[in-house]
Amino acid sequence: MKLHIGYSSLVDHPMMVKRNGWMEAAMDLMRRISPNQGETALSALLAILPSHSSELLSQVDQPLQVLMDAKCEKEFILCEYNRDADSYRSPWSNEYYPPLEDGSLPSAEMRKLECEANDVFAIYRDQYYEGGISSVYMWEDDGQGFAACFLIKKDGSKSGDGRRGNLHEGTWDAIHVIEVGAEEDGKAHYCLTSTVMLSLTTEGKPSGTFNLAGSIRRQMNCDLAVADGHICNMGKMIEEMEGKLRNSLDQVYFGKTREMVCTLRPPPEGIQMKLPE
Repeated sequence: MKLHIGYSSLVDHPMMVKRNGWMEAAMDLMRRISPNQGETALSALLAILPSHSSELLSQVDQPLQVLMDAKCEKEFILCEYNRDADSYRSPWSNEYYPPLEDGSLPSAEMRKLECEANDVFAIYRDQYYEGGISSVYMWEDDGQGFAACFLIKKDGSKSGDGRRGNLHEGTWDAIHVIEVGAEEDGKAHYCLTSTVMLSLTTEGKPSGTFNLAGSIRRQMNCDLAVADGHICNMGKMIEEMEGKLRNSLDQVYFGKTREMVCTLRPPPEGIQMKLPE
């Protein structure tokens, strides 16, 4: 017998139980799918569960796509937060591609903050990622504050913008969504939800082909003084969170892979086993 706490009696209805089971199974599946296959898996789930399409699209993070802003001649990243119908708003020109006459736009105050955040985040991206593409989008949150989405896409492959040329293929997609509450007594509550999707492939005669892909998500809550400005506070949280995510990826993915390889095929005595750089 199952005991449900904190839910209405509708949860006990057979159709509601089945609905929750479907969504739970779908989300459990997507958490175990490689980011390289995430788009194909999501399309299949949308075909199987069309009535849950909005929930799936809002809860499942997909590898980021890029579009060119023809007016500013700069690339920007596509996501659900800059989408209206089938068009996407560029953070550089504030225009939709393809053109959309009645697309939603941020207020003048929010747009000013968005432009400043894009300039600052571009510097952060170059310093930490040595290139790549970044985009920041902001919008009002029901008059109780606002929300922002910080995106970074780094193509580290030899054919992309990788400056070191060590990877045959490699992408890093970072999604940071921050909800900022209304100011009270000079402070505001910040809720940061971050997702990183990593995929890399190396090819070489000594090590052969090595492929690694996965994703990780974490959340952070802080009450910070607004004297230094929202952008400064959000930037500090993102910088701290990305450091934690990089450490987790190194320990979980690379560390466990090294452990498994060395366990299944232990190297000769006196030789230290190393993964490709």
